[in-house]
Amino acid sequence: MSRLLIALGGNALGNNVTEQMERLKEVALPIADLIEKGHEIIITHGNGPQVGMIHDAMEKENMPLPECTAMSQGYIGYHLQNALRAELAKRNIVKEVVALVTQVVVDENDVAFNHPQKPIGPFLSFEEAEALKVSKNYEVIEDSGRGYRRVVPSPKPQDIVEKSSVKVLLENGHIVITVGGGGIPVIRNGMEYLGAEGVIDKDYSSGKLAELVDCDYIFMLTGVDRIAINYGQKNQKDLARMSTEEANTYIEEGHFAPGSMLPKVVTGIRFAESGKGRKAIIGSLEKTNEALVGDSGTIIYSKEIE
Repeated sequence: MSRLLIALGGNALGNNVTEQMERLKEVALPIADLIEKGHEIIITHGNGPQVGMIHDAMEKENMPLPECTAMSQGYIGYHLQNALRAELAKRNIVKEVVALVTQVVVDENDVAFNHPQKPIGPFLSFEEAEALKVSKNYEVIEDSGRGYRRVVPSPKPQDIVEKSSVKVLLENGHIVITVGGGGIPVIRNGMEYLGAEGVIDKDYSSGKLAELVDCDYIFMLTGVDRIAINYGQKNQKDLARMSTEEANTYIEEGHFAPGSMLPKVVTGIRFAESGKGRKAIIGSLEKTNEALVGDSGTIIYSKEIE
């Protein structure tokens, strides 16, 4: 059997607590299928909408973004734990499901701190975005044709502080929920870690973790069954397989949107090239089982080390 990392998107978890609990019941079904087949499972998740809402709600307390990410890890992990435990219990599968508060080391000199580009919080109209810029001095961008959102720094992950704990839990048969919201960004300062003001892209952190704990596959889940080149055009072409060389060419040609598909493809390239036999799959959660055998999703692989 394989060691799999499944990366869930924050936008897919609903707009409030009730929606999230219901959505995670659906999410638990295909994950439980994989567990039932004997695979070792790591689950990561985004928190873009959630961390923004938490930060806004805690505005009077001047709560920093790292602490808001920690809060999102807690409540999303709590709901995901319970949903997956319930589904496993229905199948008479005895497994511990652990949500781990996770810190991710970033470089204090990362250029991202001077160029905010990670969307967080809810989607806004143009008028709402302009009002937010004036009232709170936030930076706001148009996000992939879906509306406007606040953006914050998004440094690249360098290391996962709790990687050894993740390995120990996996080796003892537990299901691990980790690197929530891309992980809490921290900077090494002597013997301690200090929170950094930003939100890490969950795909980048998931890829780094998958490398460090020797995963065979990383699944990055999206709203389509397969990624495509010339997306939305008459000559759109869905891709079942894509070598890392082909993927780099498509990136250079501008086929993947920076705010959505590009981080997934970049992560897939890095992971596929990080070890022999490693593959990344981008596709829909509902067809995860089909993706493992190539009947759905887009597989990214390295020709040189396959």
